[in-house]
Amino acid sequence: MIRFFKSMVISLLTLAICSSVAIAQQKNYQPPALTDSNAWTVIMLPDPQTYQKFGRNQPIFELMTAWIKENIERLHIKLVICTGDLVNENNMIDPDGIAGNQPSKSQWESVSHAFNCLDGRVPYILAAGNHDYGYRNISVRHSNYNSYFPVDKNFKTQGLLREATLNAEAVPTMENAAFEFTSPHGRKFLLLNLEFAPRDTVLGWAGKVINMTKYKNHTGIVLTHAYLNSKNERIQKENYPINDGNYGEAIWKKLIQTSSNIQLVFSGHIGAPDNAREHVGFRQDKNASGKTVSQLVFNAQAMGGGWNGNGGDGWLRILEFEPDDKTVKVKTFSPFFAISPSTQYLAWRTEPYDQFDFTID
Repeated sequence: MIRFFKSMVISLLTLAICSSVAIAQQKNYQPPALTDSNAWTVIMLPDPQTYQKFGRNQPIFELMTAWIKENIERLHIKLVICTGDLVNENNMIDPDGIAGNQPSKSQWESVSHAFNCLDGRVPYILAAGNHDYGYRNISVRHSNYNSYFPVDKNFKTQGLLREATLNAEAVPTMENAAFEFTSPHGRKFLLLNLEFAPRDTVLGWAGKVINMTKYKNHTGIVLTHAYLNSKNERIQKENYPINDGNYGEAIWKKLIQTSSNIQLVFSGHIGAPDNAREHVGFRQDKNASGKTVSQLVFNAQAMGGGWNGNGGDGWLRILEFEPDDKTVKVKTFSPFFAISPSTQYLAWRTEPYDQFDFTID
């Protein structure tokens, strides 16, 4: 009996301590805010595929885009980017109910619907990942991307479009396109959105565009799906059944390193179950002109229960561009955890690989 009461006392004390810590953390919670009121932000969404393949997860991704909508003015959000794998299967009709319970049509409809709340409010640019092609994964370069994200879906995105080239089915789409925008402080950017493992013809097109005289003073950005691994190494090769693709190292050698003005690279694709570090990477190298190229990978799809979990615990990245037009502050935040006072203490990830600064030359 004495042991029982001792055990009860210890359990109650432990519960009280944990509750006190949680309450203290909750009181310390601060919602996202600009470090400088003159800064502006880009929101980076990781691969949405695990949100889309289960009906129960789809509302979590809608919560994320709804949060973006609510914070456009507060955070001076000028652009939203997504790293690709918008769906888990591009053209699948028979989900097994275990690795997913939504056919591809439902997945595409869901991810397109989630972005509806941003239409006409903020531009968004979405990479096409390996799961956005083929049947269950890329086997051929057929995608339903253009059916659900046509150029005129969001006039804010369409307004930034400057150049486009043909996809593998000889159709001009936003899978391979260039977008121009200017920061509130006057820095000009040109973002090249490139298909998964871009073909040589696409890299050749991108090289011609970035070297056009009218873009020579722009800061070049590359958005593509697969580029870095979690060891901060550029991906050399992957075993997908396509023979005309270029992965990270080849993209670097054939396009980025030889350019004079590409200075930012954003990608996703990688991960491991419930391991935040395995979903991220960052490195910097000099291009042929001696400018620093910051290469950042962010994903979260196997957080929140692994590959068949809740989709990624709602994690996204806030990239805050400071008024000096050089400093970028990276923050990792979850609207999913932030929505409830009982979980707000979980809403920020602050490890050095999740919260850091870098500069653009």
